[in-house]
Amino acid sequence: MSLRIAILLVAIAVTGCKKYVDDFIPREPATTAPTTQATQVRSLFDGKTLTNWQTAEFGAHGEPHVKDGNLILPVGEPMTGVTWTGAPIPKINYEVTYECQRLDGSDFFGTLTFPVNNSYASVVIGGWGGSVCGISSLDGGDAANNSTSTYKNFENKHWYSVRLRVTQNRLEAWLENEQIVNIDTTGKIISTRSEVDLNKPFGFSSFQSTAALRNIRIHTVDGPASPKQDF
Repeated sequence: MSLRIAILLVAIAVTGCKKYVDDFIPREPATTAPTTQATQVRSLFDGKTLTNWQTAEFGAHGEPHVKDGNLILPVGEPMTGVTWTGAPIPKINYEVTYECQRLDGSDFFGTLTFPVNNSYASVVIGGWGGSVCGISSLDGGDAANNSTSTYKNFENKHWYSVRLRVTQNRLEAWLENEQIVNIDTTGKIISTRSEVDLNKPFGFSSFQSTAALRNIRIHTVDGPASPKQDF
């Protein structure tokens, strides 16, 4: 047998074996997409218009507007606010981030009222004369009178970043990347002060102050961000 014929017979045999393997041995399907999808961040303010926001009719309030890419809440007597009217906000397992600034005045300027399952609460920024932060309300106690109370010095015309995380039986909040709320809400009554009822289900307010807001974003989460701790 010539060398050329021998090589040809080997090639035929290999090809046949490969076909047998291809036909009878199952193979894993090709993966063309990741198995998990990244959580999408949703912007709630376009920096140009008040689309999906309406004025909270507190009475003697300022008229919210957009200026230099910021949502402005002019000083009211005593309050000014806006309430979300767009696509529904999650009731649980979500996180909100935003930046707020007190342009003038001396009280709260970035307070957000938000849903918690079938209840509502507010994260207060700079209340009770300008320094109190915390959750209003837990078991009837507002941010100045429950375990979430913290005291911070705020400068006017300075941007502050806020992060709020709402999960089953836990509320967490950060100010300038410092965690200021980490509360187990199991068995607690969650509610708001009546003054912010017009901000439900989701809205911002200021008290005797002109406030600016920007970079308002929301996304879903699958649980708390940090170990359980009440402070």
